[in-house]
Amino acid sequence: MIYFDNAATTLQKPECVLWAVIEAMGTFGNPGRGVHEPAMAASRAVYDARCALAQLFHGENPARIAFTANATEALNIAIKGILNPGDHVITTAMEHNSVLRPLYELEDRGAELTILPADDRGRIDYNAISASIRDNTRAIVCTHGSNLTGNLLDIGKIGAIAKAHGLLFVVDASQTAGVFPIDVQKMGIDILCFTGHKGLLGPQGTGGLYVREGVDVRPLLTGGSGVQSHSKTHPAQMPTALEAGTLNAHRLAGLNAAVPWLLETGIDTLRQKELDLMWAFYEGVREIPEITVYGDFSARERCPIVSLNVRDYDSAQVSDALFSQFGIATRPGAHCAPLMHDALGTGSRGGVRFSFSHYNTMEEIKIAIAALREIAREE
Repeated sequence: MIYFDNAATTLQKPECVLWAVIEAMGTFGNPGRGVHEPAMAASRAVYDARCALAQLFHGENPARIAFTANATEALNIAIKGILNPGDHVITTAMEHNSVLRPLYELEDRGAELTILPADDRGRIDYNAISASIRDNTRAIVCTHGSNLTGNLLDIGKIGAIAKAHGLLFVVDASQTAGVFPIDVQKMGIDILCFTGHKGLLGPQGTGGLYVREGVDVRPLLTGGSGVQSHSKTHPAQMPTALEAGTLNAHRLAGLNAAVPWLLETGIDTLRQKELDLMWAFYEGVREIPEITVYGDFSARERCPIVSLNVRDYDSAQVSDALFSQFGIATRPGAHCAPLMHDALGTGSRGGVRFSFSHYNTMEEIKIAIAALREIAREE
């Protein structure tokens, strides 16, 4: 099998990640719930993972990293934890439903929402951000990289706009954490939401959010914390404030192995290989007359993603043919990004997404291009 669905989840992980999870399954107790060695081993792994992520994201304090099950949970915590009825929030048409649906819920409860449109190449007008700011604007919430087109947003520029107007800036880094450099302090990011199972190369069921010092987020859940057990209220200090219940320490052990591996190997090195593969694929398919490629490829820096359609075929039909006839795994459909599909004009049939990992090879790229040529010739 040739796996080109890394934007959904990375299939191949560093070997150290696998062994860390296996070892943890037989040695970890409940982190923060005891002083015996199994509990302390789990606590150390969780703390070390916070430290590694704080280093990766240039966070000022590991305690500002709170863990969740995925980016969706992190985004729900962030969005619902800072916005109130009457607040105005700005977002974009590039967003995943993990951003859009919580915002729609809050809009139903009295918040005001502005969604900046995208053009037919999936691009956002940055001037529209400042033009959309109102007296009651509370926050800007946006993705760093589109999971459909691979287009990047300049989050440093958006962070500067947010800071100039005293707004909170929430970033969805699901597609970019572990792939692109992220400096939360230099980029003016107040809350960074991430998942562990994509570019961070960790297990599924891991994710989290960085919350800047001085930003208060209402917890989505309250309950067991391992501390202040006689208090009627959930602890207010980070990271406990946003971590009710037992953490998934076994999987966090895998994330704790993955992030140091990324730091040691170098995300720039890995990203360059992924982009080399992506550009080779793009150059191979863009000249095929029957294929339409979506997104803005004028910028060299982008997520290693290419989405396309063949003739007037439904995307599911093409993706199924790729796998059944050639053993190539891709992702068809709407990709939980309905507004972006509307902008691209692909709302009815979706798109076939190819997303690349540094574990892929140029030989696999050649096979995929040849497969698409064959599918495109079919009448």
